[in-house]
Amino acid sequence: MNQPKDFIILKMKYIVLIALFAIAFAEIHPVNDEIVKTIKETATWTPMEPEENPFAYMSVEQIKGMMGTKLRVYEDNAAEVTADIPAEFDSRTAWPGKVHNIRDQGACGSCWAFGATEALSDRFFIENGVDVVLSPQHLVSCDRSNYGCNGGYLDKAWDFMQTTGVVLDSCMPYTSGTTGQDGECYTHCTSETDDEFRKYNSERATMTRDVATTQQAIMTEGPVEAAFTVYQDFMSYKSGVYKHTTGSMLGGHAIKALGWGEEDGTKYWIMANSWGTGWGEDGFFKIAMGDCGINNQMTFALAHKD
Repeated sequence: MNQPKDFIILKMKYIVLIALFAIAFAEIHPVNDEIVKTIKETATWTPMEPEENPFAYMSVEQIKGMMGTKLRVYEDNAAEVTADIPAEFDSRTAWPGKVHNIRDQGACGSCWAFGATEALSDRFFIENGVDVVLSPQHLVSCDRSNYGCNGGYLDKAWDFMQTTGVVLDSCMPYTSGTTGQDGECYTHCTSETDDEFRKYNSERATMTRDVATTQQAIMTEGPVEAAFTVYQDFMSYKSGVYKHTTGSMLGGHAIKALGWGEEDGTKYWIMANSWGTGWGEDGFFKIAMGDCGINNQMTFALAHKD
């Protein structure tokens, strides 16, 4: 049956309106020329060009999926640095060879597990002289208080490492980065090594929003885990002291805090990311103290001695 002409015109207008609405509200990819241009014009840090940025080839959904940290809501509490804390500190120079290499979480929102196991691995080496690389996969697959590749809370991750413990990376290697899946929680090593399913534990964890407390913890016992809100411009970071400049929020992200410093009057944290060495300063970055809530969720614990 033929439809009236007016109805057809109205239907076409409706389709066009829906298409325009979808275009208007479509999310812009965080790696784009306009964001890089704005950074260059207004920021003091240096961005990567889109053509050299590894995230330019990922979808917005994939990028957001990497932001797996569930952020606690706190107000900023940037305490004044006390006199007995140096102006600069870097765990890499304080304990040469005892800060482990940059890792890559891949296509899984497991940053919360990487930040936790990496910080505790370093602390075992620094505090006890035991060179271990602990397994983020164990947390992703077995920490039922968190959500695997769909994210997790820092304090719950450290609670798991205290109460349950975490095995070596060589015992349970990381697989979620390629599959994007949590994986099965095994009670035996999944690798072909001769490793025993031995678990390493942390002491009771501390979460602090106090800058001086965090600095004291880092300079006496080693790196800590931290979390912050990621905005679109952060994906294009290459070097310098990052400050949020432009772009919308992507989600929460966890990293490892190694130390601090000051550049051109801006105090900053030194961080190790879990996005491989092709991003940032060979996988590391500096972020202004207090920016993006970075001071609010510093989490750490002593490495348990047998």
